[in-house]
Amino acid sequence: MTFRLADPESRYAAVRLCSDLPLSDAERSYARDGDEWVLELDAPHVDRLEYHIEITDRDGATETGPDPGNPLRAPGAFGEKSVLLLEGYEPPAWLDAPTVEGRYEDFSVRGRGLGANVTGRIWSPLTDGRLPLLVAHDGPEYDRLALLTRFSAAQIAAGTLPPHRVALLAPGARDEWYSASALYSRALYVDVVPGLRDRVPVMGDPVGMGASLGALAMLVTQRRAPGTFGALFLQSGSFFMPRFDSQESGFVRYARIVRVVRRIVRATEHPRPLPVQLTCGTAEENVFNNRVMARALAEQGYAARLDEVPDLHNYTAWRDAFDPHLTRLLQQAWTS
Repeated sequence: MTFRLADPESRYAAVRLCSDLPLSDAERSYARDGDEWVLELDAPHVDRLEYHIEITDRDGATETGPDPGNPLRAPGAFGEKSVLLLEGYEPPAWLDAPTVEGRYEDFSVRGRGLGANVTGRIWSPLTDGRLPLLVAHDGPEYDRLALLTRFSAAQIAAGTLPPHRVALLAPGARDEWYSASALYSRALYVDVVPGLRDRVPVMGDPVGMGASLGALAMLVTQRRAPGTFGALFLQSGSFFMPRFDSQESGFVRYARIVRVVRRIVRATEHPRPLPVQLTCGTAEENVFNNRVMARALAEQGYAARLDEVPDLHNYTAWRDAFDPHLTRLLQQAWTS
């Protein structure tokens, strides 16, 4: 991979690549080459790369943002990034497929113990009666950045999945709630899921999904309240383990996550294992702890499967993994 940034007037003193790739400062630093700055990297095991560039001018001022020489952008929770598409990358076909019509309705449920309500939106196709339910942590972000309900609408239109609803849970105090919090898990299974059942008619046990800390929170809830969910879809779960994730030790709830994850991994069995589909980027930091978690769950009787995708830790990667991996899990949960 070759990155270039024009600088014919020699305005810059240094240029660096900012991405999720594990690069040293020297490896991510561009070199001056005539009227431009150039960085060459061996291609990692990804089909696309999201990045910013960090530019230091001659006065020592530094700015970080998208690459002005690359018009391709990818949306993210913290703003747009530049994106480099490598040969072989193809966006999912369902993005351009026909969809069924749907509607949204807002909901708010008191989260006892949280001192706050858990809020969000429920997407439904224009179908009455009891329907299966998919419950998503970071739901508004999943919908805006990964087009989750468009995926559902396309799969329903194609007949690949039965008509179903999607509950898009807003993250609230995300770093506290999703970081293996017993209070949040209790609110989820005591208040939120029953509250959703009161709002819309639900067929069977809901399927829970989440990414990063949201994936961790779904798994922790299932461990504490078996029967809350019928299956789990966990993407790039933040299952922190000291041997792989010491770089995360500054996170305010790192110790709690490590403690809870250790307890899950060291268990020899679980009374109510269920189907779990995990996905993770081949080149992201979380891939190592996801491999350990998938193996541990399988040894405890879960129908656990990890599929690694050629990307990193971002919403487009999670979107691109919906089909076939989320499709397969929901078919198993809802049509068996």
